[in-house]
Amino acid sequence: MDKKALIRQYKETRRPMGVFQVRNTVDGKVLIGVSVDLPAMLNRQQSQLRMGGHPNKELQKAWNEFGAEAFEFEVLDTLTPPDGDYDPKDDLKALEDLWLDKLSPYDERGYNVRKRTG
Repeated sequence: MDKKALIRQYKETRRPMGVFQVRNTVDGKVLIGVSVDLPAMLNRQQSQLRMGGHPNKELQKAWNEFGAEAFEFEVLDTLTPPDGDYDPKDDLKALEDLWLDKLSPYDERGYNVRKRTG
């Protein structure tokens, strides 16, 4: 297969989407998030932490304190899109809410910030 065909195949391949977590194995705290491209998002999370520029300051502080070996990056749930045109935004939000309710990654249990209601 030539290079152009490989690039086209890559672009046409659906990337796994869903919910991920970054877990601190020292204290058990987690960060829950969603993405339409889980492999890219997990890579981004690791890169931001390694470079010292993660947007979640508390997670970055823990990474700096405990080191990379104290963290695991995991896919918790994936979303299988139907064929055709599909906007996964609402489904990803519902899946994220489900995991946030299940794990309650707030305060001493995690790095997520509670969303304000009202």
